[in-house]
Amino acid sequence: MEKLFYIDSYIKNFTAEIEEVKEVDDKFHVLLNKTAFFPGGGGQYCDLGIIDNINVLDVYEENDKIYHVLEKKPNRIHKVKCEIDWDRREYGMQHHFGQHIISACFNNEYKAKTVGFHLGKDFSTVDIEGFFKEEDILKIEKMCNEIIRENITVEFLNITKKEAKKLKIKEDLSKLGDNIRVVKIDDIDMNLCCGVHMKNTLDLRVIKIKKFEKYKKATRIEFLCGTKAIEEMLKRENYLNKICKLLSSNEEDAYKSIENLNNKLNEVNKENRRLEEIISNYEVKEMIESAEKINNMNVIVKVYENKTMNYMNKIANKIIEKENNIGLFALKNDDRLNLLFACSKNLEKMDMNILLKDSIKLIDGKGGGSKVLAQGGGKNNSNLDSLFDYVKIKIKSN
Repeated sequence: MEKLFYIDSYIKNFTAEIEEVKEVDDKFHVLLNKTAFFPGGGGQYCDLGIIDNINVLDVYEENDKIYHVLEKKPNRIHKVKCEIDWDRREYGMQHHFGQHIISACFNNEYKAKTVGFHLGKDFSTVDIEGFFKEEDILKIEKMCNEIIRENITVEFLNITKKEAKKLKIKEDLSKLGDNIRVVKIDDIDMNLCCGVHMKNTLDLRVIKIKKFEKYKKATRIEFLCGTKAIEEMLKRENYLNKICKLLSSNEEDAYKSIENLNNKLNEVNKENRRLEEIISNYEVKEMIESAEKINNMNVIVKVYENKTMNYMNKIANKIIEKENNIGLFALKNDDRLNLLFACSKNLEKMDMNILLKDSIKLIDGKGGGSKVLAQGGGKNNSNLDSLFDYVKIKIKSN
């Protein structure tokens, strides 16, 4: 079978003869005499597209034959028109090739190996051994784009294992046959790869690193290449223009304005937390003083609507700091309820985990926790008052 994708990875349309059609699970697996559909490999996914106006659902290689999975049986077998989904191919090809360049730059500059690569739908990631700072990442991004600008022709070598050993290929050759495909980017990078690539670095257009983070013993880098990167940069430029227009300033002044707003917001949040702490102390004091007395215990029931679970947790923990207190709390949120039950540690006969699991069934919910604190959620089905009454009966019986 002639593999057109290795002869010219830019082929979008071609005509072929159908040599075999086999039906498997109501799908039709078609073998052509030649194909530009890449079956996947080297971290790249397979091509999709159209054959005889029928959608290609999958492409795979088996015993050196490439099968195209169609949703319907082709109407003809001679001079069948085929078309690659070029957007999918270009995205995969650009990001796979971009990973080669990023990995090569890290290896050449920092002797850092690539330990992972994922070709995603909206962006791709590469994992580089070790941890890197922002200045290192920016340096690599600049190096990558310098390589693109140099318009270096990419070489594809089909060689034997013996020839590969002479070239000092880094990968393990022991499990490979004697037909080895090597991708060479001048003296920048050379490794084994069965994927499809750009013809030259300039066709990659641009590499943009979006963000990076520590991942296990490596640095995970999220990046975009080519068409996708340009689309993303134009979108960001559009948003930046809108921000500048909203703030009636240029880019630099807009950044300073946002920085000032952020600082003021942090100050306001800090003050809100201080005031919230004062208010919560008063609230807890009032709750304990007005609590219902059951068997020498203060049973506090409180329903919140415009608070968070964090705030409810804070109140509960303050209440159970003192002895003989039980807090039964609920947070209403549209059609959902969140419950939090808590008790003082000296109340050894009480078990909030059992109490919550037993009563939460009344709101079709689930949850759990420890003897002193348990929480869960369920439906806001008008059974909350009945739930609290049921819990109080259980508390009295202990």
